Amino acid sequence: MLDLKPLFTARISLGPAQELGEGPRGRRRIIPITGGTLSGARVSGRILPGGADWQLIRGDGVAELEARYTLETADGALIYVRNHGYRHGPREVLARLAAGEEVAPAEYYMRTTPRFETGDERYAWLNRAVCVASGARHAAALTLEVYEVQ
Repeated sequence: MLDLKPLFTARISLGPAQELGEGPRGRRRIIPITGGTLSGARVSGRILPGGADWQLIRGDGVAELEARYTLETADGALIYVRNHGYRHGPREVLARLAAGEEVAPAEYYMRTTPRFETGDERYAWLNRAVCVASGARHAAALTLEVYEVQ
């Protein structure tokens, strides 16, 4: 039986999207990650600037998400994150999101599978943890509720 244990909540600040235009696989965008915070019982700290979300908006409207960034825990550990997932929903809801409107997360689907990598022994357990996340997009930020699968 699977169980989900809350790991942390991340509030990620985002820069303006770099629109690369239509390519052979869809519309490519790169969204800089400019910082943020994370808080949880076992992991807390901040998100370092310098990461990004490399998105592909497919012809069917589904956004393929591929984010890479670094966490710095409150006690100084560095943790690399690779986060893959999907965002999709009704066309009119996605248009409101794209316009920067606040949209209730229940109106669209945004789920990801973050993977962690660190050499810090205090957090080595993250190197082998399976995690899932539920996301909410805001005008210049993103909230992720990250869970460890037990």
